[in-house]
Amino acid sequence: MNRRGFTLLEVLLAAIILGLGLAGILVSMSQAQKMMLSSSSLETAQEVFDLGEMAYPLEETKDEEDLDVRETKPTELWELVTEERMTNEQREKFHGYTWERENLDRNMSEEDEKRMNGLRRVRVTVKWGERGRGRGKTDTETYVTLWRKPDDTVK
Repeated sequence: MNRRGFTLLEVLLAAIILGLGLAGILVSMSQAQKMMLSSSSLETAQEVFDLGEMAYPLEETKDEEDLDVRETKPTELWELVTEERMTNEQREKFHGYTWERENLDRNMSEEDEKRMNGLRRVRVTVKWGERGRGRGKTDTETYVTLWRKPDDTVK
C-alpha cells in the first residue's frame, strides 16, 4: 500500500507538541516581562535612595536626633538637592515612591551603647506601590547602615 500524507493521529500528535511548545514560550515571555517591570521599579527605588542620601547625607549628620527623617516624597527630596524643576516625566516616574530614614537604636541602654562603641544602626527605606489607591500592595527596599556621632578625638 502506497501512503500519501499524514494520518489524523499524526496530525493531532504534532498539534499537541506544537501547542505545548508555544505555551512554554508564552509563559517564558510573561515571566521576562514581569522581570523587566520589577527591574525598572528597583532602578527607580535606587534613584530615590540616592536622592535621599543627597538631601540628608548621613556622613554630615552631627546629632543622633537628626538621624530620623520622616517619610518623604522624591519631589521634596529633589527640591532640597537642586534648584532645577523636576520634569513631568520624572514626576510620573517617582509617583508613589517615598524615602525614610530611622534610627533603630534610639532607646539604647548604657550597656548596649558601650558594647556598640557608640555606633547606631540606621535603616533607610524606599516604599512604592498602590498604597494610596486602595489596593494596598506595597513594595519595599531597605538597607541598614551604621552611624557614629562625629568626635574630634581619635581613639
